[in-house]
Amino acid sequence: MELWSLFLRTIITYIIVFLIMRLMGKREIGKLSLLDLVISFMVAEIAVIVIEDLDRSLWEGIVPMATLAIIQITTAIISLRSRKLRIWFDGKPSVIIADGQIYHDVMRKQRYNLDDLMLQLRENQITSVEDVAFAILETSGKLSVIPKEDNRADPEDEIKQVNKNEHAEHKYIETKPSIIPAGYRFEILPIPLIMNGKVQDENLDKLDKNRFWLKNIMQEHSIRDFKDVFFCSIDHRGELYINTVNNKLFKPTPD
Repeated sequence: MELWSLFLRTIITYIIVFLIMRLMGKREIGKLSLLDLVISFMVAEIAVIVIEDLDRSLWEGIVPMATLAIIQITTAIISLRSRKLRIWFDGKPSVIIADGQIYHDVMRKQRYNLDDLMLQLRENQITSVEDVAFAILETSGKLSVIPKEDNRADPEDEIKQVNKNEHAEHKYIETKPSIIPAGYRFEILPIPLIMNGKVQDENLDKLDKNRFWLKNIMQEHSIRDFKDVFFCSIDHRGELYINTVNNKLFKPTPD
């Protein structure tokens, strides 16, 4: 009888955990933030306790797991509206390498050692640190590596390739690299300028630019309001990317 009860509890608990993880979204599988990781561990631990202790009611496991799911879903919805909250929960990416130079102080702060760095560089087919333009430690723990220009395809060829897709829903605008101030430390790439129609003033300040400059660029491309822009960013080469809310097809500005 106990074996039959254990069998049923295992199946029911599995279904409950499966449904909870589905409700929490695909982000739980693709990328675990600190909050996601904590909740996932807690859900798994509660599930084990409920299965092992036959004297406990299944509701003693269902209620805590459902509560954790509600907490995660609520924070995810709120963080969609607030970038500050996203940063508070997930933290900020950290630049480990810039122009072939390793930032030892950043590595110490993140408790990131050279063995981990070399491993992830090899995984990105990088044989020398000198070949790295930027290596950024993401909040998920993954190292994003951007090779130097000599080791990359021509940016113009990349843009032309994008334009071959008739269903492209964004535009690239080539701008002068001088937009990026000398000595600028890239914490994130590309650098967001507008997100969900909201101007990222902090990033504009770091670029020694203001809303007036950004507004002029938008008007040059028939965009009247910042709210009409879903996402706008600039990369380390000074190339501006704009994706409007209506997903209108654009082409690069001719040379």
